[in-house]
Amino acid sequence: MRPASLLLLFFFVGVSDVYGGSDFRVCAFNLHNFGESKSKKADVMNILVKIITRCDVCLLQEVRDSKGKALPQLLDQIKRFDSRHEYRAVASERLGRTESYQEQYVFVYRADSAVLTDQYQYPDDLPGDVDAFSREPFVVRFRAPRTAIKEFVLIPQHTTPTNTTKELDALHDVLLRVMKMWRTKNVMLLGDFNADCGYLAKKNRKNVRLLTDTNLVWLIPEDTDTTVRSSTSCSYDHIVVHGDAFSRAVVPSSARAFDFQTEYGLTEEQALDVSDHYPVEVLLRVENPRASGGGPSRASSLQSVSLASSWIVGHLFLHTLTC
Repeated sequence: MRPASLLLLFFFVGVSDVYGGSDFRVCAFNLHNFGESKSKKADVMNILVKIITRCDVCLLQEVRDSKGKALPQLLDQIKRFDSRHEYRAVASERLGRTESYQEQYVFVYRADSAVLTDQYQYPDDLPGDVDAFSREPFVVRFRAPRTAIKEFVLIPQHTTPTNTTKELDALHDVLLRVMKMWRTKNVMLLGDFNADCGYLAKKNRKNVRLLTDTNLVWLIPEDTDTTVRSSTSCSYDHIVVHGDAFSRAVVPSSARAFDFQTEYGLTEEQALDVSDHYPVEVLLRVENPRASGGGPSRASSLQSVSLASSWIVGHLFLHTLTC
């Protein structure tokens, strides 16, 4: 490549850094039995890392890492794959009604764009609760200064298919408790709700407060297929936000299922090795892309680009005279 071309390449990479990368993405991904066995499959881990590092905050479900080795390995690969950001994770205790089957909720997040400010494990022994959940929500609160919402709470839930109606309705109790406890209305509920295909009967929908509360907005379109298998078409995974402020902070039409099979050119069999679910995601509006990273402001960055462009144009002009 000629020197002039190299200069142009470096310049446009710099411009891209100033203007691009401003999306703030929140994701929820059921990893389908993630543990030691899956962590030993290099091709699977490579795809998981690519998916998770697309997100500023990513909820992982069905983490069944009983020996405590698979999750640290995943985090290590994430950090090595994307060194531009500082990744951290916070995990619930192992949850489940039996010792033989337990899961963890895990939030992987970019510490340079989201700051964990609080966490709360919803109890399973509240008066009158009658142990509503198989896997009680592990609630977290983040500060994200560059987003329009600034601070928000995430309530995850992976419902038990045979108890979907009860658990989805009980999530409303969690919502009310968290809003009162932390004095906030900026709450997002997300995860594998199993809210379709026989697990949530139409006749039961009127009994689910998470569906009837008019202050809640279900962002993933109802006809979205969040399953990998071509033989199924079910909208299991969802993202729900509470209140007008959070709704306004969402980029319109950005909520979707991420089809990693198509994105990464996988066969159905290869995709199913990764998970039988697609992750769901949504973008939050960004007001100041540099607010939490300690980098230059947009104005100073643009000034730098202007000065750099003037230098490059002059250099290119001199270069053409000497060629």
